[in-house]
Amino acid sequence: MRRSGPLGLLLLASLACSTVAFADDEPRYPDGAATFKASCAVCHRPTGAGTPGLAPPVIVYPPRFASTAEGRRQLAMTVLYGMYGDIVVDERHYNFKMPEFAQLEDAVLAAVLNHVIFDLGHAPADAKPMDAATIAAERGNAMDGAAVRAHRNVAIEALPQ
Repeated sequence: MRRSGPLGLLLLASLACSTVAFADDEPRYPDGAATFKASCAVCHRPTGAGTPGLAPPVIVYPPRFASTAEGRRQLAMTVLYGMYGDIVVDERHYNFKMPEFAQLEDAVLAAVLNHVIFDLGHAPADAKPMDAATIAAERGNAMDGAAVRAHRNVAIEALPQ
């Protein structure tokens, strides 16, 4: 058996690091990732970075919204009832119509939001995940996408500075 010198050790270390990096890229919420890919990525892109001129990035506000009660309501309302009208994210205007996803089960919507909040948005590990009960509570308050957009201002005002 041949000895591997420093170059061989460097190659082995590099391979080990790339394997670890790949493992870190695995989503914490794989079911949410699958639904996001099937239902949301066409507009918001697989990374959640959004599509200029069409759909805003979902990696900016959702991780922050998860930290407040009004923000959590906003997240639930947005996936349930959609949203339309002009919004600003990172100083860019988006005037789009996000469809509603109320036909999906509460647990599925919570998993999608958790994928966005934690896997894409990299919210702190101590942030509280969304759950089916939070979605169910908003399901009883049906509204249109314009009302969801109007509530977004309330959610933004509630964010810690």
